Amino acid sequence: MTAQHGDESFDVDRALQDALDRLTLVANASEALSSTLELEPGLRRLSRVLVPALADWCAIDLVEEEGRLHRVVLEHRESRALPHAFLEAPMPAVDNASQAPLARALRGAGPLLLAAFPPPEQATDALDRIELQTFQQLGAHSAVLIPLRARRRVLGVLTLVRTEPGGTDENDRLPLLEDLGHRIAMTIDNAQLHAQVSHTAERLQRALLPDLPHNDPLGIAARYAPARMRAEVGGDWYDAFQLPDGALTLIIGDITGHDLRAAVAMSQMRNMLRGIACDRKEPPGKILARLDAANAILYPAQTLTCLYALLTKPETDEPWLLEYAAAGHVPPLLVTREGDTRFLNGGRSLLLGVAPETIRSEASEQLPPDSTVLLYTDGLIERRTEGIDDGMTRLRQHAAALAREPLEVFCDELMSGLEEANTDDIAMIAVRIPPAVSTSYTATAE
Repeated sequence: MTAQHGDESFDVDRALQDALDRLTLVANASEALSSTLELEPGLRRLSRVLVPALADWCAIDLVEEEGRLHRVVLEHRESRALPHAFLEAPMPAVDNASQAPLARALRGAGPLLLAAFPPPEQATDALDRIELQTFQQLGAHSAVLIPLRARRRVLGVLTLVRTEPGGTDENDRLPLLEDLGHRIAMTIDNAQLHAQVSHTAERLQRALLPDLPHNDPLGIAARYAPARMRAEVGGDWYDAFQLPDGALTLIIGDITGHDLRAAVAMSQMRNMLRGIACDRKEPPGKILARLDAANAILYPAQTLTCLYALLTKPETDEPWLLEYAAAGHVPPLLVTREGDTRFLNGGRSLLLGVAPETIRSEASEQLPPDSTVLLYTDGLIERRTEGIDDGMTRLRQHAAALAREPLEVFCDELMSGLEEANTDDIAMIAVRIPPAVSTSYTATAE
C-alpha cells in the first residue's frame, strides 16, 4: 500500500510539473508574440520558445495577399543544420487540389499528425516537393501541422517537427498546440489589421499634402514620413506656393494630436492659411496673427505650431531674402555650400491657439548663393531618450555633410539618417538658392 501511495504521489507531482511547464511555455510564447508590433520579429522570437521545448525544428508559413505562401520563419535547434536553400522564402503556388500537408492544412484540415515522409520523388506537385525536401534534409520522425485560423480564415500554418522518437505523445499535446495556434493566429490577424490601418492612414495623410510649385531658378523639395509603429494619422504638414508678386511662400506646421481629428484640422489650417496669405501681402508675423485670430473663432480648443516664410529676390544684385515668423515652431536651418550651418532663431513667438492677442514678430535673413534653407517639424530631431539640443546638433551635422549634394539627395539622406528612431510624424521642406551668376567677360581682339 505504501508503494502504491508513493506511485500515486509521484504521478500527481509529475502531472503538476507538466501543467506548470505548459503554463510557463504558454506564458513565454505570449510574451514573445506581444514583445513587438512587427509581425516577423515576433514570430521569430516565438519560434525560439517552441524550439526545442516542443520540437527540434519548426516553420511558420503565412498566406500573402495574392494567395501565395511565404515561409517567414524556419528555426532549428542546431542553426548549422539549416541548408541555405531552405531559409525563409516565397513558396510555390498552392493548388486547391494539392494533397501536400501544407495545402491540406490551409484548407482547414488539422491539426495534421504526420508519421510517414515519402521521398521528394513521390511528390504530387511543386509545393509537396518543397515540403518533402525540407523534411528529408532537416530530418523528420513526426510532425504536427497547425492551421493558424482567425475570423474564419486560415492565415497560415505552424509546422512542428521532431527528428527522433520519444517524448510526449502527439495526441496528448494537441490541446496545447491548438491553443498556441489560436494565439499565433490572433497575433497575425491583429498585425495585418494594424498594417492595413497604418497604410490607409498614411495614404490619407499624403493625399492631404500639396504638390510643390515649379519655381525656377530655385530648387524645392519636401518629404513626409509617418511615425514608426503608429497606426494614426498626424497633424504635421508643409506647403509652398507662389504669390502674384512672385514671392515664394513656405509653410511648415504641426497640429497638436495624432488622430483623424488632427489630420482634418491640419487640412483646415493649411487651406485657411493659404486664403489669408493670398488675400493680401503682409509680413509673416501679421499673417500668423490673422491665422491665430481665425483659429480662436473657428476652433477655440485647437493649438498648433507654424512657421510662415516669404522668399523673394530683389531686382538688384542683392542676395535672396527670407522673411519669416515662427509661432512655437522649431527654427529653420541654413546650410551654406561650404557646410556651415546655423539655426535662424529670429521672429519667434508663442504657439497658436493660446493667446490670440499675442503680437507676432518676424525676422529676415539674406541667403548666400547655393545655400539651402530647411524647414522641418520636431519629429526630425526629437528622441525620447535625449534632450532637444542633442537632436538639433545631430541635424546640423547631417546637413553639413550633405551641403553640396543635389537637393533631392539632401532630403532623402536626412530622412534616412534621422527618422529611424522617430516616434512622431516628420514633415520637411527644403529650398536651394541658385548659385551666383558669374560676371567675368572674355575680351576679343578686333
